[in-house]
Order: sequence, then C-alpha cells, then structure tokens
Amino acid sequence: MRLPILLLALGLAASPAAEAQTARDLFSAKGTPTSHAPHAIGRHGLGCLAGGVQLPESGPTWQAMRLSRNHHWGHPKAIAFVERLSREAVRAGWPGLYVGDISQARGGPIPGHASHQIGLDIDIWMRPPHRLDLSRAERERISSITVRSDDGRRVNGNWTRAHHAILEAAARDPEVERIFVTGPVKLQMCADAPARDRAWLAKIRPWWGHDTHFHVRLNCPAGQPGCVRPDPLPAGDGCAEAVWWVTEALEPPDPTAPPPAPRPPVRLADLPEQCVTVLNAP
Repeated sequence: MRLPILLLALGLAASPAAEAQTARDLFSAKGTPTSHAPHAIGRHGLGCLAGGVQLPESGPTWQAMRLSRNHHWGHPKAIAFVERLSREAVRAGWPGLYVGDISQARGGPIPGHASHQIGLDIDIWMRPPHRLDLSRAERERISSITVRSDDGRRVNGNWTRAHHAILEAAARDPEVERIFVTGPVKLQMCADAPARDRAWLAKIRPWWGHDTHFHVRLNCPAGQPGCVRPDPLPAGDGCAEAVWWVTEALEPPDPTAPPPAPRPPVRLADLPEQCVTVLNAP
C-alpha cells in the first residue's frame, strides 16, 4: 500500500490517549512497520518512517547487534548502505561490520538518541568484528571499544588504518550526508589524509559521544519531499575547527553557570502530521 502525498498531508487525528503520551512511548510500542511504500518523513531528529525495512540479523559481511532493542529498521537506502559499506570493510581488512542502532520499525523518537527517527541514520561499531557468527546472547553481552585516549585529546591504540579506510569509504559514498565521530578521530584523519583530494573530510564531523561508534547520516531519498534535508555543511574540510574538540571543549564547566533547562519530551503533535498516519496504520 502506497502512502500518497495527499494522505501524508492530511494525517489522522491523534486520540486523547496518544496526546497524553510522549512520542517516544508511542513509537517504541510499535514493533512492526507499516505496509506503505518506504518514505522518510520529517527531519532526522524529528520525524518518522513509513514502510520500514529490517536489516537481516546477519549477512555475509555484517551482524546486527543488541537485537533485543528492535532498532534495526530503516529506509531501504540505509539497508543498502550497510551492505555496501560492509564490503568496503572487508577490503580494508576487517571481516565486516558490527551494526548498532538504525531506527525503530516506524521511526520516531528512539531511546538513547536525538536522531535516528526517519530510517536514515546508522551507527557502526568501532570494534573490528572477531566473528560474524555471534549468537543472540553474545550480541547482548559484547560491547564496542573506544578509540579515544583517556584524556580525550587523541586517538588511542585501538585506532587503525582500517578505521580510517572504512570511514573514508563511507564519506566518499554519494548517499552519505555526514558522519559523526569523536573529535580526536577527525583530527587524526585530517593529519593522515593527503594534501590533495580532501573534500570528503568535510563530511567527517566531530560530535559528543562518538568514541565507540561512528554515526552515518544519509541524504534524503529522491522524490520524497516530506523528508527535510539538514542544513548544508560549512565550507572547507573542517580540520582547523576540529581543534576546539580537544582543547576548549574539554575545559571544566563554569561552576557558577546555571544548569541548562531540561528539554521537554517530544509529543506526537511536535512531529509532522503525517506521523499520526504512520503511527495509527495497521
């Protein structure tokens, strides 16, 4: 069943019970996708997913981790990207990839993430797979590894040329919009990249909490106007600006500064109207 643009624009009225719950609660309760044609709706950090496709638990060059979360749903573009990048990982010398969260079955706000809501964000573990025949129980127990030093200023001994090669391959992929990594990884890649042919480095973006995995964000699919593109990346390769992440960003916070106001939970009404249709679909 297709999800026409007209139906997307109209949506369905949210019930009083739904209005009383957070969007995260509502979408987390939906363990299966809709039968619509795949459609990414809204922003990466404020939207939902119609017609989601599940990444197979295991493939020839990948394994999905933390299966109990049921967070391995995505737009078909995301599934194809995982398959494609996992083959690049083999070329770089790894057996493949361990894949973390993508999205929920119908997208929406997802526990532990500010984005991953429209099926176009993929977390890839920094841990090189030692096996690709892990049991479900092993996938719950095994954790990734950090590639950042204890002081947060440089990469540690876990960082390898294979990491660089896999991230470079991801950044060169035309479907990729940007990739989030820890600050030291950005700076190490800037140092190791040749002086020419550095445009792909602009997609490697430092961000908090990405020392054990890297986060790939894909471009909106063509022909899906309901998917909102992120703001364009700044000009340049971003290497000079990345120094902030290993200097000022690590300074202790001002003890006299008032604490930031807590963010209110996202409600269904905060999402695009089309997400009511996605939520209520059989």
